[in-house]
Parts: sequence; structure tokens; C-alpha cells
Amino acid sequence: MTTAYAIPVEFLTERLRLRKPSTQDAAGLFEAYTQDEEVVRFLTWKPHSSIADTRKFLEWCDAQWLEGEVFPYVIELRDDPTGPIGMIDLRRAQHSVDFGYVLARAFWRQGIVAEALKALVDWSLAQPDIWRATAFCDAENPASARVMEKAGMRFEGLLRRYFVHPNVAATPRDCTLYAKVKEVT
Repeated sequence: MTTAYAIPVEFLTERLRLRKPSTQDAAGLFEAYTQDEEVVRFLTWKPHSSIADTRKFLEWCDAQWLEGEVFPYVIELRDDPTGPIGMIDLRRAQHSVDFGYVLARAFWRQGIVAEALKALVDWSLAQPDIWRATAFCDAENPASARVMEKAGMRFEGLLRRYFVHPNVAATPRDCTLYAKVKEVT
């Protein structure tokens, strides 16, 4: 997809560094969360059984950057060299973007993902051809819904039988949709 702007490979917020991932992040991500069943419960993939699984995922991330429509970012704390603690994706679709995110359990309930999401939503809506930023979560995942609210997104509705979260069920589950739109001035 052709855009009138370049997608940054890095974003800095008050506490965070969001950057393009590398296969060198595999061990850190595996240790932080990719093997954690509780963390990946509401995600689209099963827990990784090895660092090799995480490395393969990161190779997919690199390919997505090259294709130019999906832009995964590693989440790191700016002042702590611990390594990656999560990821967030920016996905382009015509005049909108949507987001997905995950964070290591040790960092839950600290506003980290809301800070990362807000930075990407605000940047996206500042672009001339982006009018809508969305994300959704399983209806039984209120913590994720709260992340979207804290990032400035508003509840838009319940999507019945919308998405399969394979760690919960093999059939599509109800999800809640949140969005922030560019206001016309």
C-alpha cells in the first residue's frame, strides 16, 4: 500500500521505546511472554514451545515490514535494558489502521500498553490519509478493553462470533470493538 509518509521504525514515549523487531529479540521475547499460556490466552496463536518458534515469528514480522501494511513493534522500557517486554502491531487498511498488542505478565497493570497504543493512535490519526484507528478484544478480556479506553478509544459495539482465540475456543467468540476517529475541523 502506498502512503504519503514513512512509517517510523521507532517511537519514544515518556517511559517506552517502540522499535522494529529483530530476530535477535527471540530469546528475550520467549523468556518474557511467548511461552506463557496466560499471556497468550486471548491471542491468535498458541504459546511458543521454543525460542526457534519465536525466531520464526520474528522472521514473519520482518517480512510484514517489507510488504508495507503490517508494522510490528517491540515494546521496551526506555530506562531499563531488560530487553523486550511486549509487542504492538500497527496494521494499515485503506483509510484506517488497527492495532494488536501483548505484554509480559510481569508488566501488567502499569499502563504500559495504553501508553504505547496512545502513541501509535495519535501518530496514525495525524497522518493525512488515516481517519480511523481501531482495536478489538475478546468480550471476556476487560483488561484489554480498559487499555483501549485509556488510549483514548471509545467503545463502538459488540461483534458477535467475530474472532477465533484458539487458546480459549475453536469457534469464533464475541469481541468488543473500540475506535478513535479523526474529527473534521
